[in-house]
Amino acid sequence: MPRTGPGTAAKRTLVWLGALTALLAILLGAGSYWSTASWSPRLALDLEGGTQMILAPRVQGGTEITPEQLDQAVEIIRQRVDGSGVAEAEINTQSGQNVIVSLPGTPDPETRDLIQASAQMEFRPVLAGGPGQAPPAETPTPDDQLPQPAAEPQDASDPNWITPELYKQFEALNCLDPAALEPAEEPAPADQPMVACEPDTQGKYILGPVEVPGTDISTASYGLQRGAQGQALNTWAVNIDFNDEGTQTFREVTERLYAIGSGDPRNQFAIVLDGRIVSAPTTNAVIPDGNPQISGNFTEESAAALSEQLKYGALPISFEIQSEQQISATLGADQLRLGLVAGLIGLLLVAVYSMFQYRLLGLVTIASLVVAGVLTYLAICILGWTENYRLSLAGVAGLIVAIGQTADSFIVYFERIRDELRDGRGLISAVENGWRRAKRTVLASKAVNLLAALVLYFVAVGNVRGFAFTLGLTAIADLVVVFLFTHPVLRLLARTKFFGEGHPWSGLDPSRLGGIPLYRGAGRLREPGERTEKGEQSVAVARTRNKGAAAEADRRMTIAERRRAEQQKALAGRTGSSQKENNE
Repeated sequence: MPRTGPGTAAKRTLVWLGALTALLAILLGAGSYWSTASWSPRLALDLEGGTQMILAPRVQGGTEITPEQLDQAVEIIRQRVDGSGVAEAEINTQSGQNVIVSLPGTPDPETRDLIQASAQMEFRPVLAGGPGQAPPAETPTPDDQLPQPAAEPQDASDPNWITPELYKQFEALNCLDPAALEPAEEPAPADQPMVACEPDTQGKYILGPVEVPGTDISTASYGLQRGAQGQALNTWAVNIDFNDEGTQTFREVTERLYAIGSGDPRNQFAIVLDGRIVSAPTTNAVIPDGNPQISGNFTEESAAALSEQLKYGALPISFEIQSEQQISATLGADQLRLGLVAGLIGLLLVAVYSMFQYRLLGLVTIASLVVAGVLTYLAICILGWTENYRLSLAGVAGLIVAIGQTADSFIVYFERIRDELRDGRGLISAVENGWRRAKRTVLASKAVNLLAALVLYFVAVGNVRGFAFTLGLTAIADLVVVFLFTHPVLRLLARTKFFGEGHPWSGLDPSRLGGIPLYRGAGRLREPGERTEKGEQSVAVARTRNKGAAAEADRRMTIAERRRAEQQKALAGRTGSSQKENNE
């Protein structure tokens, strides 16, 4: 099979870049036609305005909220709102009593529910009941048929928790009634049993006291459920990670429930969220590592919603929206316009410098910046559609800073090529060898940029996160452009007559590179008069430099050295004359 030449490989790489750009454009176009995507970026609160909500906290049992709880609530709300993107919401406290949430645009119902939800999760053992329970009978059960507790309960799974009053409440509960499936306004006491419904199955249960509180959850995630052999099943599940205390308690609970044995309702434990049962799985094994998996009739959306509520911790505080109003942009269109003007000025200065320093080779820099700008713009629009990314003025500043960092990658590459030309290589060879050297430098530089952006993103909040996000995004776009556009274009230009022969306007003229040294590399010197890959022009430059060096050395000779040389010359003349006279 014939080998693929560098020119063919370069063209193929450019085709891949064009396909990537077209794919992003098609994706955004389809999203704008069939969904809520837009060809313009979504703007953050400081540039677009949005909605401001004042939330009043509600605490279990009517107790007064502490400043620590309020601060924790603010952090949880911020993480919930910003959890899937960089919406750059502003969340603050008011007079140490209320929470003010300012969101860009108009929040959807899911966001409102996420802000207001308390995510009060509990793990309780099942005492009786299950799915498929019939609605309450027409005639109540006689008191003499109700179970009577024999003694004080010994543990949370002890049936002695079921009192006649609790059993009557269980019998009267109708889980087919939609009102019974609403979140409880006041949660049941943690040290007492309760009755609850499971919305997915309309089953009703009697549950024991709380054994593991939701505050022992470190984090949560969701994904496809795994089978016994590790294979992915076609069902969604929520994965929970407990902290050290929760891990210890949950291991003890599963040890007790597993010992009860399958077939007994008390082998189950219920995951209760705001008074409703999310799932009531059986205990098939002891879980010692604190990583249980909640399975059931989850869809991807319901599994994602539940994991988001649990991911940022459970807090015994819910919120009620007291007031809501639309607010205008804090900065407005003038600041956005000035930011864009600043970016254009920076781009113009980079273009002028590139043309002055590299002549027409600078057009490659300008074209690369344009390609990087197109890719970044498409990515920002797509992320605004899929991840609710909002572009703030700080994000615009990150884009402006990225212009210089992107141009720096091209300058490193160009200078490596010029170094190779100074060493006597031809342009085609200089491009390939210069790329091998520049590639390591560019990768190291962008790795540092990405690391700095990641650290700044995770330790900061608000507008600073937007700055870090755009900085990291442009670093990735820079790598894509350098590898898929700049290098292939230079490989093609090196094969043209204009650049290959070092035209004065190409930016690769040997006379403007400081000449070519005698050292060619590979441990050997170039022979005098030997043709280089640059041709006769390079040899002429080298000879001119050699003559100039000899003249400079002669000029620097001191007067004493000249006199000594003249004396030696005269002495040699007299000696020659004396020998001639003796011979005669």
